[in-house]
Amino acid sequence: QVQLVESGGGLVQPGGSLRLSCAASGFTFSGYAMYWYRQAPGKERELVAISSAGGSRNYADSVKGRFTISRDNAKNTVYLQMNSLKPDDTAVYFCYTSLTTRAGTKGYWGQGTQVTVSS
Repeated sequence: QVQLVESGGGLVQPGGSLRLSCAASGFTFSGYAMYWYRQAPGKERELVAISSAGGSRNYADSVKGRFTISRDNAKNTVYLQMNSLKPDDTAVYFCYTSLTTRAGTKGYWGQGTQVTVSS
């Protein structure tokens, strides 16, 4: 059974940092891309960062240079290091992966972790 469990959210002042973690289980973590999304109140969910199985990383323009996605395949965990946080980064952050089996492709979401950037 696939599970994604996020942690590390909280309240931080503008300019501060947080590191989010997403612990994965139930699939071969090293073989799949992992994604971080976020959803702010009243807005659509948006893609923040991607960590491919091959090690490449991609970011939304809004977070480039401030956020870093990384993964530890030995721990089945993907991280999102967030620096220079802004109030606009306030959102619920979700971990996501998409798995392909003989039955087809299915996406899985974590429960989300709240990040609030405020003074």
